[in-house]
Amino acid sequence: MLTASTSLSERLNRKCFCITLDWTELSAALDYEAGDPGFCKTFMTSRPHLFSNVPVFLAASALDEMQRIVVAIEATAKLPAYRAAVLSWAPEIAQRDFGPVGALMGYDFHIDVDGPKLIEVNTNAGGAFLNALQARAQRACCSDVDRALIGARDDRFETSVIAMFTAEWRRQRGAGSPRRIAIVDDRAEEQYLYPEFVLARQLLLKHGVEAVIGDASELKYDGDRLRLDGDEIDLVYNRLVDFALDEPEHAALRAAYQDGAVVLTPNPHNHALFASKRNLTLLSDPAALEAFGLPPEMRSRLAGVPRTTLVTPDNSDAAWQSRKNMFFKPLSGHGSKAVYRGDKVTKGVWAEIARGGYVAQLFASPGQRIIEIDGTPTSRKTDVRLYTYDGQVLLAAARLYQGQTTNFRTPGGGFAPVLVI
Repeated sequence: MLTASTSLSERLNRKCFCITLDWTELSAALDYEAGDPGFCKTFMTSRPHLFSNVPVFLAASALDEMQRIVVAIEATAKLPAYRAAVLSWAPEIAQRDFGPVGALMGYDFHIDVDGPKLIEVNTNAGGAFLNALQARAQRACCSDVDRALIGARDDRFETSVIAMFTAEWRRQRGAGSPRRIAIVDDRAEEQYLYPEFVLARQLLLKHGVEAVIGDASELKYDGDRLRLDGDEIDLVYNRLVDFALDEPEHAALRAAYQDGAVVLTPNPHNHALFASKRNLTLLSDPAALEAFGLPPEMRSRLAGVPRTTLVTPDNSDAAWQSRKNMFFKPLSGHGSKAVYRGDKVTKGVWAEIARGGYVAQLFASPGQRIIEIDGTPTSRKTDVRLYTYDGQVLLAAARLYQGQTTNFRTPGGGFAPVLVI
């Protein structure tokens, strides 16, 4: 049943072609926050589809439902039986809990006629710092947008981020605050989202926390302290997609983490509890959730997780027959790599999927946003990401795209602010 806010948000997503992004303000804000007058020109010209010109409208009732799903998953992750189940297929490095719960988790949703459907959980969710800045560069095009912009330009995200890193530190160290934080990825300056690493660093510096950006391969560990360029690192904000720190170039970070010599967030334990795609087979199974001891009310919330099953050689024939209603995702993948929509999968690709190592997720339709390109109304798919910490939503943002998955290559696509109606 559609609520008034749902009807209005759907109508605006179909009919509002107004450009609300103030590019002049965004460019100035990017330069200012980065502390570099040429920052926007240097990095954004090579990323023309990083930001969309238009917002995505979301009914308040849908946002509430998404938040309830997040709370239910976080509650499930605290149940001893569930933890034992997901850790049983996690690597050894993920078994120990050092305390941190994972900085800037990402819960990704498709919003269809049946309401929000959670399609994935990410422990290295990118884009939060960029989206927070973009939200402040919006302008109202009508009274409905003006009301939805309330709260979009405040500093709550910034203060929440500082509190988040302090909390992660204290969960492992007990008291105090980190003196120096390293924002770490592989070849960080080559990453598509490198501009947000700069914004994250500058935000921390502004609040009196030393912060640096580094390549994980350049970290050094002497059995006592983790260092980058000779300086001690207290906390690593981890943007690697090597979730188990298996790669040889991550050996120093792996050793320091295992010794408890550095606070690492998010870390392998966080990924095992929340972001392993195999976990979706449990989160979408009411019988399993009941057996774990999850209360009925929480189980009902997780009806918003599309049914997901593990593909094995034994059940691959049945999976092939039902493939047109499924999305296939690799257990070891990240982002949109090697993800296949069942009705488009080829025989050659299927041979790989049938060997195992994939989950099959019931297809959940993405949302739709109509935009104008060269004066022509054009449809774009949308998903909505909630950036959270310890179950609390810090920011909501959307991505507009064309094709099977988000790609930041779609004209008119990219990150978009979520305006709640």
